[in-house]
Amino acid sequence: MFNNFFKKRDNKGYLFILPYFLAMLTFQVYPIIYTFFLSLQKPINMIKSEFVGFANYQRVLTNELFYTSIGNTFFIWLMNYIPQIIFALLLGVILTNKSIKGREALRTAYFLPNLVTASSIGVLFAVLLDWRFGTLNHALVNFGIVQEPIKWLSQGLFAQGAVSFIQWWQWFGYTMIIMMAGLNAISSELYEAAHIDGASRTQAFFRITLPLLKPTILYVMVTSLIGGLQIFDIPRVLTNGRGAPDNSLLTMVLYLYNQAFKNFNLGYAAALAYVLFILILIFSALLFKAFDEKK
Repeated sequence: MFNNFFKKRDNKGYLFILPYFLAMLTFQVYPIIYTFFLSLQKPINMIKSEFVGFANYQRVLTNELFYTSIGNTFFIWLMNYIPQIIFALLLGVILTNKSIKGREALRTAYFLPNLVTASSIGVLFAVLLDWRFGTLNHALVNFGIVQEPIKWLSQGLFAQGAVSFIQWWQWFGYTMIIMMAGLNAISSELYEAAHIDGASRTQAFFRITLPLLKPTILYVMVTSLIGGLQIFDIPRVLTNGRGAPDNSLLTMVLYLYNQAFKNFNLGYAAALAYVLFILILIFSALLFKAFDEKK
């Protein structure tokens, strides 16, 4: 049957796209379906499980630690995203100006942190912030700025701020490139017309640049939200998976990881994954609704 199907000239194109669909079914569709099946199970031992229906979802929604992880994740993301979008937009405006010398080198320098893996960056900052042997404490003590080493990651708010700073440092260069692409797509004739009409640069920025950048800003917000709600690498490396201090670095994905691979509670972890997916879907839809120009 398949031989006859592919012998027809019009059907041969399906042969070329078949590997993609096979890979998608194997590595995307099947895991999604199997994860939902796991979320309805409760492990009895390492081999057997029993069907419990939506009990895992009920447990997720009544678990205080889950809501703590949600609060931590959103707080870390917001502290990272707000300065990220501001710096990226300002640098994008500056580095699209052809009168700036060395702007190509600056673009490269700002984008470089994005090329380093998050786990490597986590190890780097773990070394810098270690209170006993860390580079930062060593420098501060040697210069006489502090008398004794500071336990940087022992306070929840500072630890969250440190993770947000790392995320900002890693991603603002990428966001800057996206902003620059959006800025370059705006016709220069609009600015020329505004200049002829007597508009200042500030007025042109708020009346022309920002409105026409809405699709770009929406893209950045949605992709940043999706990535921010899945933050895992940096808290995992800095706290060795514990989310310390006082669970302040326990993000949703770190909580999911611990339930699946430390507690071996695969059913509960699968339910967490689906709840996380639903949260991302809801907040992404709200962002699209907020930026909808037809409303």
